[in-house]
Amino acid sequence: MARQLRHLVSQRVKGLWPLCMQLASFGGMNSLRSLPASFFHLLRDLSRRLSVRVALMGLLAILSLSLTQWLEPMVPPVMTSMVAGASVDRLLDIIANAMLAVTLFSLTVMVSVYRSSSTQWTPRVHQLIMQDAVTQNTLAAFIGAYVFALVAIIMREIGLYSDQSAAVLFWTTVCVLAFVVWSLIRWTLHLQTLGSLIDTTRQVEQITSVQFRERLDTPCLGACPWDGDVPDNSWVITAKTSGYVTLVQAEALQIVAARHGVHLFLLVSVGSVVFLNAPVLRVTGTPKDKEALCSDVAKLLVLGDVRTYDQDPRFGLLVMSEIGCKALSPGINDPGTAIDVLNRTTRILSLYKDETKGDAQPVCNRLHVRPLDPVDLIEDGFAAISRDGTASVEVQARLQRALGALMHHPDPGLADAARDMARICLERAQHAMTFERDMMRVLSKAPKDLQKS
Repeated sequence: MARQLRHLVSQRVKGLWPLCMQLASFGGMNSLRSLPASFFHLLRDLSRRLSVRVALMGLLAILSLSLTQWLEPMVPPVMTSMVAGASVDRLLDIIANAMLAVTLFSLTVMVSVYRSSSTQWTPRVHQLIMQDAVTQNTLAAFIGAYVFALVAIIMREIGLYSDQSAAVLFWTTVCVLAFVVWSLIRWTLHLQTLGSLIDTTRQVEQITSVQFRERLDTPCLGACPWDGDVPDNSWVITAKTSGYVTLVQAEALQIVAARHGVHLFLLVSVGSVVFLNAPVLRVTGTPKDKEALCSDVAKLLVLGDVRTYDQDPRFGLLVMSEIGCKALSPGINDPGTAIDVLNRTTRILSLYKDETKGDAQPVCNRLHVRPLDPVDLIEDGFAAISRDGTASVEVQARLQRALGALMHHPDPGLADAARDMARICLERAQHAMTFERDMMRVLSKAPKDLQKS
């Protein structure tokens, strides 16, 4: 676990190291404003790791035992005589024996839920369930209590806690037991929905909505919107490896660009797949050290072997769509799930607003990022379900209602994209449905102008 934690921290800090160096040499208020956001990405990523939570809970257990050693001399002799050392030993034995069994059982349940969810819904939902906060906190609590009991037993055996000075340890152990019982109750209630379809789709919708709001509240990741052609007299920075763009540290890129006196134009978006030596950035200006600039930029564009939900609302839409398509497969044949996915996708896309028309001033004025394309968002959310549910009357009818609702969206770009998708869905349905009444039912749900065409 410690080796994995060191590897994780080294990989993430490696991307922040150029930021610290640039900040130290560049300085200024803009740099100071940019620093917290970059560290926030690191801390948020670490907080989602089970190994980190387990390590923190283990350290908390050892710290609590150290505090009991410090508090023990302050306890009046009258209170210390009320608690026997044998009482502490029994409680510690109960915790040590029970926590090992409960932890192994919980790990078995967790692995079973992960595998079944990947098989039933989509493998892309696996990483989201792995980051479930209740599951991680429960396992960390169990392991932390186990560490507490083992260390306390060892301290008792070597004589650090005598029978005459076990009062604070006794009441600390009681508090640990109460915490374990509360965690067990919470874990039991959570298991009622963990891995279920409703809970899974709700989690996907929640994380996608959060990322969608974060992206729209900070348009273009805080950079300048760029929807034009590639600037003249620009030169290219290529990728040093292959993978998905999982994180763009815009604040750090701003500092790097300011230090070298250049402007950066990002050619790829978060979630895009890039290959070795593929163009990822266009640069205007003459840097002081071209090789140093390329090296710093390569470290601040984080590439991974899989897409993640961070900074990538389109990935959440794709995962939601995959769940709906899996439900429409012949082996499952569950149009109700596809309809639920369409409703959730519509709710997410209703949050959309044009990133180029906001009043927010870009924080990173030397970085230029392409805004989200409403056509791509509509394609991600509806195209696959429209294709796989072509012959389903219920799914096609709900598609027309959902797209009809988005056609009234205040943003004209999203409204036009929804209208085009609704027309495509109608054309697919007309080719697939041979029963006239089914087609008439779908047409009755379509927007009025599409019914005439």
